[in-house]
Amino acid sequence: MRRLGQATLRVAGIWSSVFALLHVAVVAAGPFGYRLVGAGEEMARLAEQGSWRPAVLTASLAAVFALAAAYAFSAARLLPRLPFLKLGLLAIGVIYTIRGLFLAPQIGVLTRFPGQMNARQLLFSLAALVVGLIYLIGTRLSWNHLVPRDNRPWIASGSVP
Repeated sequence: MRRLGQATLRVAGIWSSVFALLHVAVVAAGPFGYRLVGAGEEMARLAEQGSWRPAVLTASLAAVFALAAAYAFSAARLLPRLPFLKLGLLAIGVIYTIRGLFLAPQIGVLTRFPGQMNARQLLFSLAALVVGLIYLIGTRLSWNHLVPRDNRPWIASGSVP
């Protein structure tokens, strides 16, 4: 189970990394990027006017996604253990899943009012739901193995300094 959990968390980390990189690409693309991902006309206009707010907000989101990736990679033992690993993975999985649950009302709006819902919004919600479930499943599969690693060499050797 541990290896399956680690593989699942690697996938979660890859997806969070992709989301982080996409947010960086939006900042680099400027107003066009904000319009492309549906961030709102106000964000695009602020970027056109040279405001720092859209870039800082989007870069902050990129940092949050990068932190989520780091937690997944830490649990998969690709990075050193991060503090509060179990709690962090649960929180990340729950946040992604809650964001993804917006899919249900969005589908309701789409069926009742065709044309009022953007396909990108549905895709973003679906991606959040899937990634959230991947985090939660990977965390559950790895739960018993997410213990602090003892890096004290004398413990393994049996000798005390």
